[in-house]
Amino acid sequence: MTASKTHTVTGILQRAVERGDSVLPETEGFEILRGLGFETPDQIFVKNSSAAELSAINGEKVVVKVVSPEILHKSDVGGVAVVDNDPETIRGTIAEMETRFSGFTGFTVNELIEYSPALGNELLLGLRWTDDFGAVVTFGAGGIYTDFLTRNFRTGKDVAVFSSSLSHDETIERELAKTAVAALLTEPLRGQKPRLKLSTLREVVKKLLSAADELGRAGVTDLEINPLVVSGDRLIALDVLIKLGSAKHGPEDVRPVHKIRNLLEPRSIAVIGVSEKLNPGHIIVNNLLREGFDRERIFIVKPGSDSLEGCRCVPDIASLPEKVDLLVISVAAAQVPEAVSEIIGLEKAETMIIIPGGLEEKSGGGELAASMKKALSDSRGTAWRGPLINGGNCLGIRSLPGRYDTMFIPEYKLSRPEGSVSPVCLISQSGAFVISKGNKLAGINPKYSISLGNQMDVTVGDYLAYLKDDPEIDLFAVYVEGFAPLDGVKFLRAAKEITASGRHVVLYRAGRTSVGAAAASSHTASIAGDYAVTRSLAAGAGVVVAETLGDFEDLTRLFAVLHGREVGGRRLGAVSNAGFECVAFADNAGRFEFPGFGERTVERLRRILATARIDSIVDAHNPLDLTPMANDAACGDVMDALVEDDELDVFIFGGVPLTPALNTLAADLRHGEDITREGSVVQRIIGLKHKTRKAFVTVVDAGPAYDPMARLLEENGIPVFRTADRAMRLFDVYCRAVDGRR
Repeated sequence: MTASKTHTVTGILQRAVERGDSVLPETEGFEILRGLGFETPDQIFVKNSSAAELSAINGEKVVVKVVSPEILHKSDVGGVAVVDNDPETIRGTIAEMETRFSGFTGFTVNELIEYSPALGNELLLGLRWTDDFGAVVTFGAGGIYTDFLTRNFRTGKDVAVFSSSLSHDETIERELAKTAVAALLTEPLRGQKPRLKLSTLREVVKKLLSAADELGRAGVTDLEINPLVVSGDRLIALDVLIKLGSAKHGPEDVRPVHKIRNLLEPRSIAVIGVSEKLNPGHIIVNNLLREGFDRERIFIVKPGSDSLEGCRCVPDIASLPEKVDLLVISVAAAQVPEAVSEIIGLEKAETMIIIPGGLEEKSGGGELAASMKKALSDSRGTAWRGPLINGGNCLGIRSLPGRYDTMFIPEYKLSRPEGSVSPVCLISQSGAFVISKGNKLAGINPKYSISLGNQMDVTVGDYLAYLKDDPEIDLFAVYVEGFAPLDGVKFLRAAKEITASGRHVVLYRAGRTSVGAAAASSHTASIAGDYAVTRSLAAGAGVVVAETLGDFEDLTRLFAVLHGREVGGRRLGAVSNAGFECVAFADNAGRFEFPGFGERTVERLRRILATARIDSIVDAHNPLDLTPMANDAACGDVMDALVEDDELDVFIFGGVPLTPALNTLAADLRHGEDITREGSVVQRIIGLKHKTRKAFVTVVDAGPAYDPMARLLEENGIPVFRTADRAMRLFDVYCRAVDGRR
């Protein structure tokens, strides 16, 4: 905005705030829109039906509207009427509305804008302040059918959401083009020319985006233009709702985030809350030793003992021999604030992990917690800048480079991943989520597994922003229940850099309930609630958003296990020994294509089928149904032939394992099968890893007796799904992310 327009807009809002308004009068709302550069109808305001001047608007018809802070959606309650443009008719209409409405402040008489009522000509453009991402702008279908249309458009086609901090021309056009209503307006339909250029929609979005942060600072919590109508080649705002609240400001970024290095790769560790018995603190000490942390650099704050597990004990915090890189606090919640305040006052730790939660739930705990927070805040202003705190209410961190693990689950309950370090970082607010998913991701040993609890200090965005430059991490798998204030912006900026570098972020956002009362009074909040905003903005930054916990788990496995494999395109080679799976492959193709096999592959397949004596019932087409008669050799040879076909980019190999023609069971005296036997179909699939760099997945659709088969494949780095449709859907998500150009 120009300086004069800025002055006009902020002046209107400042006066409204001084009056104590929670909703801006519509007349002032239109002044705001004109100040932002929007086109609006001509309008006059009158207090009642006795007004002297009622004929200043041009046109045969006019629109009469009631003005009341209690009526947010006038058309819903009969507060809008189109009437003849003569003073007596207008006066009579206002008089009739006066009998039906109380609490009104007046009425407006508006120019009637002619436009077609066809679908797509009424739009919604809204701005909403969100705790996670600050000001966001929403574009979608408008008019009285806004909510209905949005509910019935496919997810991803319903609305476009933009961040004032992250959007630019290219991303705005890309996200607009995904919506159904923009497609109606900007694409030719049945030979008709497009009604608008996509750039026209882009520019109207930019008008609101460019002022979004300033409006937030001025106290605007919601601004909704509905409808914004298409009249010829013009976009005209016919109605506006602006809600006011407290001024919004970005948080001061005072956390010493560089100390995450001390947290993840500490040179010294102290633990408070260790008993002689195997309590959580004691388990943490044992974990440190198991992970190979230097015993000489572990200090235990424990009065009355000189050593425990061979580690030096000191009687109190003041007796720690040095400022440690990491101090783990595993005491009762009521003791935490005093301990933290003392640690900060004595400058005894660069970072802390606070295990317990409920710091303010005990009687008198509020004052202690307040003193702890004040001590932390005061330390930020010193040259030291204070400690960085992970938690509370967390299981802490397992860091392979740091050689430590604070997740205090006994070993007999939690089999920890072993083997080489996987290029994966798992970040979660929930400690239970970290250990649950980590325990199920066979063969994946994340470089970092981070549980950060309630984010009292260090945040999800802090971790992603710090670790995004680690070239050894290819995948960030993130579980979020809620971002700290405006931390979503930091998260998205870091995620955008990660995905732009060819690496990946998988996100599951919990807490998907609606925004409650706000949704009832704002279409913008209703159609773009907190989860919808997260999903849209994250996807726009290249993040893979998992819709279910199961999807999160499988997508994490796919990205981790297939790391470094090639996705050269969308040409899929599919094979199974079951007809229903081949049909399922075709039914769930998504953006995959099933090209014909190359000539040499066809000849090779015919020889394989002939050798297996199934050539009379099986044709060499894609997807390829081998029937249950195909044995290990035939299945293995067919898979070899497909991965060597230059006409194919990626593969899916299914096979209902119950047929006696295949070795698909673990060795047992009751039968002669053995999945570890050389030449078994399982070993042939494992061998494919060394024959091709192309990405592929497998399907094992059978019951518990075939769990060993699935487990053996997974342990050897082969993605396994238990149904064909799920395999196709998530493999499609993976391939889109890896090969997003297609």
